[in-house]
Amino acid sequence: MVDLSRLQSGMRGSAELLVGIEHSAPKVGSGLVPVLATPIMINLIEAAALNAVEHLLSAGHQSLGTRLDIRHFAATPIGMQVHASAELIGVDGRTLLFRVEARDEREPIGEGTHERVVVNVARFDERVQKKLRPA
Repeated sequence: MVDLSRLQSGMRGSAELLVGIEHSAPKVGSGLVPVLATPIMINLIEAAALNAVEHLLSAGHQSLGTRLDIRHFAATPIGMQVHASAELIGVDGRTLLFRVEARDEREPIGEGTHERVVVNVARFDERVQKKLRPA
């Protein structure tokens, strides 16, 4: 069993991104308007959660995203900076729950919750490789 005793509610992480054309909805296939794509905002939110706790996990373990409940409610134009933050609000066994938000230089643009589970990387990889074998 992995030791998660160093993970405490209130731990925070953040991540930033300067929105470029490559981060726009048309470039990633999530829309036609050239603004920050929702999948990119979600990626930034996940990076913030990783930055909050990943450095405290035991060797050979990492967290994987398992659930997102996210609202993306304001558009961010290309050329604007976006900041995402994540706060650990719960630890239940190997499951980590974060409150997350994203904002651009002018206003909040998204918020919600994000769940991650801590896995043993070697065991996880064994299960993934098993899927590649003929049935």
